[in-house]
Amino acid sequence: MHQQKIPHATPTPETKSQDNWDELSLSQLEERLHCTIDGLTTADAQKRLSDTGYNELTEVETSVVLKFLSYFWGPIPWMIEIAAILSAAVQHWADFGIILTLLIVNAVVGFWEEFQAGNAIAALKSKLALGARVKRDGKWQPLPARELVPGDLIRIRLGDITPADARLLEGDPIEVDQSALTGESLPVTKKTNDSIFSGSIIRQGETDALVYGTGANTFFGRTANLVQTSHTTSHFQKAVLKIGDFLIVIAVILVVMILIVALFRGDPVAETLQFALVLTVAAIPVAMPTVLSVTMAVGARLLAKGETIVSRLASIEELAGMDVLCSDKTGTLTKNELTLGEPFLLDGVTKNQILRAAALASRAEDQDAIDLAILDGAKEVFDGSLPNVEHYRPFDPVNKRTEALFKEADGTSHRASKGAPQVILALARNAENLQATYADAIDQFAQRGFRSLGVAQTDANGDWQVLGVLPLFDPPRDDSAAMIAQAKEMGCDVKMVTGDQVAIGREIAGQLNIGTNLVDAEIFKAVDYHHSARIDQMIEDADGFAQVYPEHKYHIVDVLQERGHIVGMTGDGVNDAPALKKADCGIAVSGATDAARAAADIVLLSPGLSVVIVAIREARKIFQRMNSYAIYRIAETFRVLLFMTLSILVFNFYPVTAVMIVLLALLNDGAILSIAYDRVHYADRPEKWNMPLVLGISSVLGLAGVAASFGLFYLCERVFKLDPDTIQSLIYLKLSVAGHMTIFATRTRGPFWSIAPAKALVLAVVGTQIVATLIAVYGVFMAPIGWERAGLVWLYASAWFLVNDRLKLVAYRLFDPSEDAWLDKAGTPIHRLLSRFHR
Repeated sequence: MHQQKIPHATPTPETKSQDNWDELSLSQLEERLHCTIDGLTTADAQKRLSDTGYNELTEVETSVVLKFLSYFWGPIPWMIEIAAILSAAVQHWADFGIILTLLIVNAVVGFWEEFQAGNAIAALKSKLALGARVKRDGKWQPLPARELVPGDLIRIRLGDITPADARLLEGDPIEVDQSALTGESLPVTKKTNDSIFSGSIIRQGETDALVYGTGANTFFGRTANLVQTSHTTSHFQKAVLKIGDFLIVIAVILVVMILIVALFRGDPVAETLQFALVLTVAAIPVAMPTVLSVTMAVGARLLAKGETIVSRLASIEELAGMDVLCSDKTGTLTKNELTLGEPFLLDGVTKNQILRAAALASRAEDQDAIDLAILDGAKEVFDGSLPNVEHYRPFDPVNKRTEALFKEADGTSHRASKGAPQVILALARNAENLQATYADAIDQFAQRGFRSLGVAQTDANGDWQVLGVLPLFDPPRDDSAAMIAQAKEMGCDVKMVTGDQVAIGREIAGQLNIGTNLVDAEIFKAVDYHHSARIDQMIEDADGFAQVYPEHKYHIVDVLQERGHIVGMTGDGVNDAPALKKADCGIAVSGATDAARAAADIVLLSPGLSVVIVAIREARKIFQRMNSYAIYRIAETFRVLLFMTLSILVFNFYPVTAVMIVLLALLNDGAILSIAYDRVHYADRPEKWNMPLVLGISSVLGLAGVAASFGLFYLCERVFKLDPDTIQSLIYLKLSVAGHMTIFATRTRGPFWSIAPAKALVLAVVGTQIVATLIAVYGVFMAPIGWERAGLVWLYASAWFLVNDRLKLVAYRLFDPSEDAWLDKAGTPIHRLLSRFHR
């Protein structure tokens, strides 16, 4: 081998930045690395180490304090903080304490949820090999893998995890398992001058290699960098911000109106500030982030019972809305184990004969994937009574076949061989006569993505007789086809993503009814596909993708997200980690690597993918609970805000006090946490936040609540001539009772009785309203109203609840045309509208 002597030197920054190492010849590689294949000296290695850094993945750490403080930044926290400042300004210290407590509790809950999420970079880091055999100062010695530098000479052998990206030197070919990096289901053969990547596993052979990439500059490191730089904002977080913005805008408009009127009226500044405090507290959905988070946390515990672990709570909402699932093939849709297919037999040969010969030419103790697949598949033709093998010749990359010498019971000796189909065919004397038929069989298997093995055995005369061809493939999991069919029924399109060749992917995709429109990722190399409308459309239309690398998976997810899809990604290997992190919902399947689990939002502990369907159903139930609460919270905020504002503007009357507002917040928002346990039916289509619908339904119910409140105000002041303090107590009780009744209307899209509420929700509402009633009856923090008036308020609120429930049905049909198909397509719009009122 060429051994050019080049003076030792530290690689330049330009050298380290190169990413085309695998395209260089060995001499070019030596020149660029300023090294020789004799290894480095210790002094030179130390200089390079100081320049390149350790052979490990760097991690950008965020301060825990800053992470916690980030939960006090944003529209909703700002409003809560303003309320706290206003309460301090008017010296309402009880209100200040309560508001501050709610703010801190919300931040602690959010921080703790995110803190529980796994660290993908740490998991990727742990996957690197711990040790290496390195030639330093002319001697082979063990060193920690983190101390490797470009230019080092290493030795790798059976069972090793490759410690860095390296170029193989002269020697026998080796078998390498790089499925965790590239998704290829079969071990690949690497020979002299081929590149081998950090994190791949040596399955057969031993050789020396020249290191050219370490740490972040390895194939593995680039994968880790994609995970680290991937940051997404969930649709849940966006929805909460939109709701907060909506309420903030309304609050600001109403406060400005009140302040302007107060200035013209000459109201006292302290009283005006007090009202601003009350209105601000009423406007803030203080408990909304907490209630939604608790709802998802409870759902996460339910999913955990089904062996589904949620590491990022917001991913539950993403799972409910997922409409595209990009699924890794190897180890996810397939078993990640070689299996024998139905063999091709030459004339006069039986299946038992070819399996028996192949089994004799295999050896279990070598733990070779192909040998194990053959021995497992051949169990049906023998019960351990195979002849004793007198001599076995293992696979030789040069001869490309194995061979066994054995003796039959009658004393005759025979040989059996398996290996590359054309090599096996060449053993036979009549090879030319068999060539056409034999080659056609191999082509047929190749088109289906199968790997072919030729099998031959000697006859009584010692002449080789070709028996046929054995196909090997990685079969689908038993539950994959059913899972994909169910996913499609639920409105979730499944796209297969694999590092294997197109033929292999197309065969599996066809068996699973995914579709056979597979895109070869090779086309991405020549095109900036992220900015190509044609490529983007190909990605959206494809049933799957073949020969995909981690960068491709990441950008496939990115393009689908850019085109408006909520994307899920399942996977199990290091190669899947970037896409798992980037996806709206990353799902690590059973048996996934630590890197995949840490990058994922959801980790499946049970084998197979059927649990994904269960998780989707549960996620959609959780989403409906969150949606119901959001409508309830906006409606309640809207009705209280508008009622108070109009009361001040029109009647110059404060309908409730600051203490009453705080009591409403504590009792109502505290009890509503039980909605996390409510009974709901999951939707058969992906769930998405429909903000116009949410705000529309909320506004209708809010306006109805304002009308009801003014109706009670009219009766109290004009009909019964009650004093202002008693009116405030009555209105407080009405707002409390009617507010909690609203949740029973918003929790269903149909009539309130269509789905029975959970016992926990009923008990929580009844319990808090008993407390609210007792406070009003006996006058705690307010004027007492007595049991008779309290009973009348309950009847009044109940009557309006029935009206509100019917208004809700009408609102759904008006704001969501898909909710109810037009009954009379030939009728006029008025008839259609009226039909909705009478249903």
